[in-house]
Order: sequence, then C-alpha cells, then structure tokens
Amino acid sequence: MRTLAFLTCLALPVPAMATSLTLELPAGSEVLRDQISRLDSYALPVGAFADGQLPVLDLQGLVHRGSWSVASQGLTSLQLLDPLQTQLEALGYTILYSCDTQACGGFDFRFETEVLPAPDMHVDLSDFRFLAAQNGDKDHLGLLVSRSANTGFIQMIRVTDAADTDGVIAANTPDGPAEVPDVARLTNSDIASDTVQHLQAQGHVVLGDLSFATGSADLGAGPFASLNSLAAYLKADPSRRVALVGHTDAVGTLERNINLSKRRAASVRDRLIAVHGVSSAQLDAEGMGYLAPRGPNLTEEGREANRRVEAVLLNTE
Repeated sequence: MRTLAFLTCLALPVPAMATSLTLELPAGSEVLRDQISRLDSYALPVGAFADGQLPVLDLQGLVHRGSWSVASQGLTSLQLLDPLQTQLEALGYTILYSCDTQACGGFDFRFETEVLPAPDMHVDLSDFRFLAAQNGDKDHLGLLVSRSANTGFIQMIRVTDAADTDGVIAANTPDGPAEVPDVARLTNSDIASDTVQHLQAQGHVVLGDLSFATGSADLGAGPFASLNSLAAYLKADPSRRVALVGHTDAVGTLERNINLSKRRAASVRDRLIAVHGVSSAQLDAEGMGYLAPRGPNLTEEGREANRRVEAVLLNTE
C-alpha cells in the first residue's frame, strides 16, 4: 500500500501541536498533483446538482490540492472510494455528503465542482463518486474518484485554518516522502507563481484553474490564482503584453468552437481589466477552436485537456 500523509501544524497561542491525516491507497499509486495555496478558497459541494444549482460550503483558508493515479487492476470507483471513506470516518471525520454519478447530478455536477485539469485528474462522466467530509470547524475536504479504462484517479481538496501557515501535503513514495514547499514563506504575491515562471520560460502557459459554465463563455466567480499571478506580472511592467487564446474540444462545428473559444478568452480579458486593473493595451483575446489540441479528442481525458485558455507572451522585458 502507498501511504498519503496530509500534515498540518496548527498555529496556536501555545507551542504548535502537529496533527496529521494519513490515508493509504492501493499499491501502484502515483502522485499527479501536490499543491498548497495560502489564503485561497474552495466551494465544497454538500448536495446534488438540482434546479440549476449546486449546494456548496464556501470555504477559505489554506487549501491543499492533491491527486493520484492508481493502477486500477479492475477496481471500480466504489472500490476506490469506500476504503478511503472508512479511513476518514475512523480518523474522526463526519461525512457531510456522498453520491454516485447520476445521484450527484451527473454532467452538471462534474462541471460545477472544482476538478483539477488534465492530466492531473480525469473524470468519466458515467462513473465517478464524490464525498464531502468535516472534522471540526476548521477542517473540511472533498474527495472525488473516477477511472479510465486502465487507471483509477483520486482527487482530494482539503481546507484548513488560514492561520495554518505550516500546512503541507506529502505523498510517500518508495524513495521517501515527496518534497513539499515551505508554505511559511508564501505570500499573496507568489501564490501560483509557477504561472509566471512557465510563461517566461516557455512563452505560453495554460491558465488551468479557470472554470466556465458548460457550453458558455461566462467565467466563474473565482478567485483564480492564475489570474492574480498574471495580473501582477503585467502590472509590474506596462510594456508586457499577452494574448489570451481560447481552445475547445472537437465536439461541434469549427465555426461554433472558434466563436466559443474567442468569447471565453474575451471573458478572461474582461476579468483582468475590470477586477485586476490590467491595462486593455496589454491584452489581446483570440480563439482557436479545436485547431490546436493538447490531447486526443477520442477520449474524455483528451477532450478535457483541449478545453482551456492559454496566455501567450507577445513580448519580453
């Protein structure tokens, strides 16, 4: 069994007392995402999508995002989730909500809740399970599991107290625990700093935390760490310019997809101007439709990777 440790050191007026959440996954699991965001938010689903709405708890604090792949060996989504739920309950967590695919709200639930972008998470719209759990007032988590033909996928998003500045996510591997960042040194300005680092190094970056209503160009409420980071980068030097380029999967006509992708890019541009104060002269918005795929459109995982907005650097310092 592979052991996953979610470690938290609570900031108390007395010497800090370390608590931990340690879960075991089946053998053959691999870490896909191991991320910490300080002063972040997460909308934790606590009911099924119905009547056009998804009931959520709006949580703020230190947000741990992790995902893992599992060599499925024929495991069903229930067989992936059930041992984790049993472990959580043994550790004192109360299950706030648990559902299976259509009982969750199916397609609508999947696209209303936060899902890490491919390839860090894959959700089969015909086979996924979700649960929300709570341990006290300052510890909540959402657990999402699904599978492809040969691989299981597990996503956990945990929110703890914002004062929990030493919180980390660690995933043990045969070679020892994975290296984790020193969260105590994080500030608002360097949350999602890898967005800018990748933009400068590669000339483009996928804004992977954005969310849009299904089939719509309406950008979700956010906040989005990638936009915070990109805005700070652009405002630091008015000569910097980027093109925001929307992309879609190959479902539907090219004309429709180019139009949708351009409108989504324009929504991101509008948000950067109206909310983040970026100059309109620093931003272009374009759409490519399905003409520049990142993955095969023959699979849901590939189509999900293809649905994105990228920032392309037009000039450097």
